[in-house]
Amino acid sequence: MFPQDLTDVADKLTDCCNSGREAEALDSLYAQDCVSVEALPMGEAGRETQGLEGIRGKHEWWYGAHDVHSVSAEGPFLFGDDQFSLVFDMDVTNKETGERMRAKEVGVYTVKDGKIAREEFFYSPMS
Repeated sequence: MFPQDLTDVADKLTDCCNSGREAEALDSLYAQDCVSVEALPMGEAGRETQGLEGIRGKHEWWYGAHDVHSVSAEGPFLFGDDQFSLVFDMDVTNKETGERMRAKEVGVYTVKDGKIAREEFFYSPMS
């Protein structure tokens, strides 16, 4: 079957995302030198964020720019010895424009030495 550290990290991230404890997940599950990659540039920050502090900043920006009505994470879906994915369903309002939107995205995570070393996000097309 799948390695226990992969299963443990995947289950804990899913639990943290579904209970609003993303900061706890960052503190306990992410490597200091982790990398986060978005499907599209995120303003001036671009697509890729290096390091745990940078990813914390990205989270702060997201929650500062959006009213989050709900977020759920479906999964995890495991792959090989070191990867898993989650499917996120979000209902948010952009604070600047007032536009409310529902979005789905897939997060693919790579685990190394029991910590998340890389995350990549795939977006659904907006209609």
